[in-house]
Amino acid sequence: MGEEKKLLGDERRQMLLSLLKNSNAPITGSELASTAKVSRQIIVGDITLLKAKNEPIIATSQGYLYLRQSSLSPVFEKTVPCHHPPGRTEEELMLIVDEGVTVRDVRIEHPVYGDLTASIMVSNRHEVKQFIEKIRTTKAAFLSELTGGYHLHTLSAPSEQALEKAEAALKKAGILFEIG
Repeated sequence: MGEEKKLLGDERRQMLLSLLKNSNAPITGSELASTAKVSRQIIVGDITLLKAKNEPIIATSQGYLYLRQSSLSPVFEKTVPCHHPPGRTEEELMLIVDEGVTVRDVRIEHPVYGDLTASIMVSNRHEVKQFIEKIRTTKAAFLSELTGGYHLHTLSAPSEQALEKAEAALKKAGILFEIG
């Protein structure tokens, strides 16, 4: 009577997809689970199935995000090589976002697994602080710790100038990895 019905299978996945498409901010697995009246593990499985159908959903430190390319504003991307100890990660990310640039991911070259990439998706100081806090509270290691601090970031920005400024800030701080 007053009990809400659980959504099943395809119907639930369509609802999740709709929620993600209509949100401008990441949505946590717990929030999606609560809305769908299922466990968080069910949501993880649903997201995996949606990704298998080539839906551009990524898991960020703030939750799930549906990636959409806006035809209104062009996005410029650049991959930058960096090197620093774990204690400078917050500084590195702040230098980048302060120039209006989004840090999309971090990538390392692992000797056994090859290229490993993890989504970061931070665009401002608040998101950087959330990301760093999540690393601290979960006691997770940074991917760059597997490679002695060497890593790549994919950066995106509304202009090439913003990317150049972010790169210059990393260089000035001694974080940009340069040979020579």
